[in-house]
Amino acid sequence: MVRIFWAPERRASSSPAPKIFGLTCLKKRRAAPIKENLRINHEIRAREVRLINQFGQQVGVVPLQDALRMAEEAELDLVEVAPDAKPPVCRIEDYKKVLYDRKRRAREAKKKHKTIEVKEVKMRLSIDPHDYNTKIEHAREFLQKGNKVKVTLMYRGRERAFQDRAQALIDQVTKDLEDVAIQESVSRANDLLTGAVFAHKK
Repeated sequence: MVRIFWAPERRASSSPAPKIFGLTCLKKRRAAPIKENLRINHEIRAREVRLINQFGQQVGVVPLQDALRMAEEAELDLVEVAPDAKPPVCRIEDYKKVLYDRKRRAREAKKKHKTIEVKEVKMRLSIDPHDYNTKIEHAREFLQKGNKVKVTLMYRGRERAFQDRAQALIDQVTKDLEDVAIQESVSRANDLLTGAVFAHKK
């Protein structure tokens, strides 16, 4: 039986150690990115600002009070989007709506993001054909879902001496999964073949 546990891949490493599974004069201008905690309305300290109106058009440099009045007349906010500019750049817009849209896009992007998981299948050198075929089918299912699979070799007693059999088993797994996977790496410990990692073939 294949033992399965779930664990996210660690992306900080090029070869992540798997967990056991045993998984934009007036012209249009592109909107500057909105950040949370920017100064808005009467929080803005500059005496004059470079203003972009609610239609994305550059109004030019205007006194802060004029910019605030224009934002109030439009029933919108004055948002300082580039505080380090000279003078700072402000834009008239609905600040709460922009933040809401930003958070919504972040949530959608997170949903679309797929985490690649590494799942482990253990095999002994003396595995019987039925168990082998079952584990190969499990590995194939994991790979077809876009995950990686680590085949770990388990040794008993003197089996450590039969590295030719261990290599033959890994070679057979590689052949049986070649339609859905590529062998990404082979692991060894003190000249002992301990397994191999397979990635989904794109």
